[in-house]
Amino acid sequence: MSSNPKISALERYSRQILFKGIGKEGQEKLNASRVAIVGCGAIGAAVAGLLARAGVGELRIIDRDFVEASNLQRQVLFDEQDALESTPKAVAAARKIEQFNSAVHVEAEVADLTPQSIALLDRSDLILDATDNFETRYLINDYSVKTNIPWIYAAAVGACGATMNILPGDTACLACIFPAQPHGTVETCDTAGVLGPAVNLVASIEATEALKLLTGARDKLRRTLLSFDLWSNDRSEIVATRRRPDCDSCGKRQFKHLAGEARPHITLCGRDSVQIHERQRRVDFAEMSTRLAPHGKVKYNDMVLKFWRDSYEMTLFHDGRAIIKGTTDPAVARTLYARFVGM
Repeated sequence: MSSNPKISALERYSRQILFKGIGKEGQEKLNASRVAIVGCGAIGAAVAGLLARAGVGELRIIDRDFVEASNLQRQVLFDEQDALESTPKAVAAARKIEQFNSAVHVEAEVADLTPQSIALLDRSDLILDATDNFETRYLINDYSVKTNIPWIYAAAVGACGATMNILPGDTACLACIFPAQPHGTVETCDTAGVLGPAVNLVASIEATEALKLLTGARDKLRRTLLSFDLWSNDRSEIVATRRRPDCDSCGKRQFKHLAGEARPHITLCGRDSVQIHERQRRVDFAEMSTRLAPHGKVKYNDMVLKFWRDSYEMTLFHDGRAIIKGTTDPAVARTLYARFVGM
């Protein structure tokens, strides 16, 4: 993306350069930095916007989802037209960033981060978590520890937020703090809702820590797991400086998530939905539309195809991945996919 010649970098970043923690040298480091953002929902959209406005030179936004009306309450890079057109979030984010900072190079990757697509994180100076599940976070954690690339964990639900910096060789990793992902009933944005201010606060903290790291201010980085509840005003921090020797990832260096062990091909992705990503398969939307038309309503654009059948809604991507809305039963989702798309 080319910079608008009418706006100089010195003028654009003048107030940030005046801040002594950044300065001219820090700004130059930001301009030369490359950050991968995994997920572009509420946290991802906010942090992508903040880093783009701060002048981080390259952003790779990786997201598997598309914009819906329910996103507009908190996902700051999207508008009503994006929701009406079911625009993939990574694409919508890249378009919006282009409008306010064309000097930033944004790569929009409409994809699910899996062990097979983990190369999407290559050549990053920093990885930012903006996902909605521990399955993907453990995958990022394994990759981070193995490659020595730092990452920042971030999450928000209800009025609560949490974030932690993972600096391989320096701090505990995610698996040190959470040896196993939570079991039983766990609140999500779809069950407990989420407040925009909580999302924006955790994104602001994550973005600030990113600026510290990218400008070389590692001594200023927080080395705790920070959590807060904006509604009750509760706040807590857990020291995360000590690694566990028996940690599978940074202790034993057994990267089972990178190896794909125990990773389902079908994953729940919220919103009363199931995602299916059986394998890479190129889908011709025009051909698929003709095939599906006798069985229900179909519409498509250059990026997604949507198909409605009874109470189910299927969103199909060019790589064969699908999100099936109207069920949380993987068996039902697999049956619908096999019947109308094929396995």
